[in-house]
Amino acid sequence: MLTMYGIKNCDTIKKARKYLDANGVAYQFHDYRADGLEADLLQRFSDTLGWEALLNTRGTTWRKLDEATRSAVDNAAAAQQLMLAQPAMIKRPLLCRADGSMLLGFNETAYASFIMEKS
Repeated sequence: MLTMYGIKNCDTIKKARKYLDANGVAYQFHDYRADGLEADLLQRFSDTLGWEALLNTRGTTWRKLDEATRSAVDNAAAAQQLMLAQPAMIKRPLLCRADGSMLLGFNETAYASFIMEKS
């Protein structure tokens, strides 16, 4: 079983969910805002993907931060604290398999490969 993590109203999440639905792929959706985000889960994401990959520095939430706050995010602990406080800072979608493997972002080719690997 796959779990997709993200925020329901994100356009990229909508594209990824549409792709999975169209291809008959069973998955569970975890909305950071509605379902929450626990520190240990974020730590697992960070351990696997790296905090730099997880932190969305291109989004409007990041751009709205003052320069001092952005500059202070220079290590895993600071980044995780920020992502826990503002889950919109996490790049999305994040697709996870039960075996712990993860795929960050959405690309149809990458999704097809990731889904086929589980078979």
